[in-house]
Amino acid sequence: MASSVFSIFFFAFFLLISVASSKLLLFPLTHYLSNSRFNTNQTHHLLKSTTARSAARFLRHHNRQVSVALSPGSDYTMSFSLGSAPKKTTVTLYMDTGSDTVWLPCKPFTCIMCEGKSDPKTTPPPYNISTSAAPVTCQSRSCSAVHSGLPTSDLCAAARCPLESIEMSECNKFSCPAFYYAYGDGSFVARIYTDTLEIPMSAPTSLVIRNFTFGCAHESLGEPIGVAGFGRGALSLPAQLANFSPHLGTQFSYCLVSHSFDTDRVRQPSPLILGRVDSGLGVNKAKRVRASRLDDFAYTPMLENSKHPYYYYVGLEAITVGNRRLPAPENMKKIDGKGNGGMVVDSGTTYSMLPEILYNSVVSQFGKWMKSGLGYKRARGVEDRTGLSPCFYVDEHQPGPGTKRKEAVLVPQMVLHFGGNSSVVMPRKNYFYEFIDGGDGKGKVKRKVGCMTLMNGGYFPDSGGPAGLLGNYQQQGLEVVYDLLKKRVGFARRKCASLWDTLR
Repeated sequence: MASSVFSIFFFAFFLLISVASSKLLLFPLTHYLSNSRFNTNQTHHLLKSTTARSAARFLRHHNRQVSVALSPGSDYTMSFSLGSAPKKTTVTLYMDTGSDTVWLPCKPFTCIMCEGKSDPKTTPPPYNISTSAAPVTCQSRSCSAVHSGLPTSDLCAAARCPLESIEMSECNKFSCPAFYYAYGDGSFVARIYTDTLEIPMSAPTSLVIRNFTFGCAHESLGEPIGVAGFGRGALSLPAQLANFSPHLGTQFSYCLVSHSFDTDRVRQPSPLILGRVDSGLGVNKAKRVRASRLDDFAYTPMLENSKHPYYYYVGLEAITVGNRRLPAPENMKKIDGKGNGGMVVDSGTTYSMLPEILYNSVVSQFGKWMKSGLGYKRARGVEDRTGLSPCFYVDEHQPGPGTKRKEAVLVPQMVLHFGGNSSVVMPRKNYFYEFIDGGDGKGKVKRKVGCMTLMNGGYFPDSGGPAGLLGNYQQQGLEVVYDLLKKRVGFARRKCASLWDTLR
């Protein structure tokens, strides 16, 4: 996994601003491609690794007891400051709507089996716990929250607090026991602390939040970088910001700059916006309409899941491919009493996962359109090397009169139909990735290919997990808003780089 250069993260950190009149917080999200480059010979490896991580992460959404942290290289990072002056430290973490805790690697830190997942020369160093940081006690609500709701009496017993002290709730001197997280290809153990979080705002002020709770890991398996959880939990970053200023926790959105694995396309940050409300930005009308157009979102209700309350679930009704509407299975539309079903909106997984029956229907219709209607040939060798399917050779199609060859690659339109009569027309590059295939050895003829970037999530009817997942690759070029007050998720087409420039 390529990691971003720490100095550029630090620069991006100071770009974090507040639009004072609107009380917004604007964070720059940095894609890991921003400060790395790869050539076409690396494309197969990059695609294979991202498909493997997406499948592993989705699998870990099933048969688990705690919220899942994201796999390394899951794409988007953010930065802020921890600690009190003069020893404040900038920390850089993955932004993840699929987990609900903030954690970071702390000195001394050992990362087992992390070779190839980060560049030691550019990865931010582990956090040095400041003298202002305080361990969370075993009888605090934070301790219970990070241990999936275990009673404080049990946690204090694990911390070896005497029985009489447990009975009298006098275990303030006993720290919360370490907690364990597991995910697709790794895990970690951490203890929780509180410290001061500082976010630079318009000079000369800063947003300072004291007693901010985070996990501190001294050892991990396969995870060299920490996570800023944005899930629906009490210790997520939005929830803790809401304790300081309620409007910051009612709604947040992000707009992911389209990259298509092209480093030149992600030079500008993707805006992450906290505190936006439906009443507008509090700025002049012309700027409000141009910058946000809050009324053009396609909203779908959040589905509640008592078994896994920290995810953002929505219902998927159908997918239209070309001119045919393909109905989703019933478990994509709703969640049963055992916690099965629904679709998770997840910023920490690259590709969307569909249940097998729906995936097969989409592939069949997509293939008919590409092969029968447009004459593209299947590139099965490319499928084996990338993990994506179906793939087609798209350099043989002959354009019609007056059509430029670069415009000749045609694919069927794809529309996602969510609950609440909400439909989202997907940008073509969100579900069809085109690149040059150099073959599997020397002397092979280079061909232009295109692959569908939706994946088969398999069949998990009674696993207590989601039936599908909406990954960040399918969210590119869309502003995705999480309205926690009205319990809905919205989607709107945006030029995300322009939105960043407008809001800042």
